[in-house]
Amino acid sequence: MSHSFVTKILRGASAGAILLLSACAATDLEGTGQPLAFSDIKGWGSDEAVRALPVFLGECRYLGRLPADAGLGADSGRGTHVGDWLPACRAAAALPTGDAPAARQFFETWFQPVLTAGQALFTGYYEPEIRGSLSRGGVYQTPVYGVPDDLVRTRATDGRMVTGRWQGSQFMPYWTRAQIDAGALAGRNLELLWVADPADLFFLQIQGSGRVRLPSGQVVRLGFGAKNGQEYVPLGRVLVRQGEMDADAVSMQSIRAWLTAHPDQARTVMEDNPNYVFFTVLDHVYADQGAPGALGVPLTPGRSVAVDRRSIPLASPVWVETTLPGPAGSSWQRLVFAQDTGTDIQGPARADLFMGWGPDAEQTAGAMQQRGRTITFVPRPVVVMEPASMGAAPTAKIVGIAGEP
Repeated sequence: MSHSFVTKILRGASAGAILLLSACAATDLEGTGQPLAFSDIKGWGSDEAVRALPVFLGECRYLGRLPADAGLGADSGRGTHVGDWLPACRAAAALPTGDAPAARQFFETWFQPVLTAGQALFTGYYEPEIRGSLSRGGVYQTPVYGVPDDLVRTRATDGRMVTGRWQGSQFMPYWTRAQIDAGALAGRNLELLWVADPADLFFLQIQGSGRVRLPSGQVVRLGFGAKNGQEYVPLGRVLVRQGEMDADAVSMQSIRAWLTAHPDQARTVMEDNPNYVFFTVLDHVYADQGAPGALGVPLTPGRSVAVDRRSIPLASPVWVETTLPGPAGSSWQRLVFAQDTGTDIQGPARADLFMGWGPDAEQTAGAMQQRGRTITFVPRPVVVMEPASMGAAPTAKIVGIAGEP
């Protein structure tokens, strides 16, 4: 993108002339990081922006149903509220389908790249498929619970949001994984399904969504419903602390292999993580779509990322520069979208890439522990040309991005 022009909005402007500020104009980044030119982005010319555009449009359809002042995360800066994205959404909707140059120009026109983390850690997640049944019997003895009706999320006296349950007039922490495994929720008709392997449920809870294949061949889609509010303790950390695994050998595959090889210890080790996830059945998600993430839109393999929304607002386009796991360490540079969150994803230097579903996605996600760089695309401010009053010239006013002028 040229650094020396002020360009008109891409088609679809409403009444009033809306102009975008150029990259060289005085922009207020409000401490979100170092502004970059698109020429500073490694691989920007090789990623197909036209493939990323439908993902952004999917976000826009969802955002358009929300109040403009609804928060998306972060405390300050542009992109923190739904209205910040609406002008760009209108411009994207007006683009011709499949026009690669127009798609690239759209992102370069409407967004300012901002360095988020020069040394980020990228992990991966996926949507597992496991065996299960609608009724208990045979190998299917492990329940998958829906959200309990006594699970409460409320604000504490110090302002923090807390999760727990009421016991009389006393607010208590919710049941831990060990307590739930021991039957704390039994007999309450909360079972959605029954699965064949407790470790399958454990990894389903870590991923936050999944597919359960029934004996009939039917697939039931599960999405995140709620969590019990207990601390999340990574199982790899537990095994390293117990001397069962070297820190550099920790991966999803190595943890799963350890649990399989130690069935008499597996439950106790898994219960060292008191965090527990409850699910909901997804009735209207296509087989070729991921489950909805925290933003509420279906996740797209290779284009959706879980972030800490305190650092990167949901819906933000995020440029990722990293490598894929494996001996070759092939470069992986592309535009993804902040559409999900994760318990263990904290701070601007952490991101969890959604790899999809199936064996390849499982293999890549399980081994993903890569370093790289993240760049957030922040909506540019706009200038509104206000109508002239009697005998006066039109005036320009910077109004940010929120809503119509």
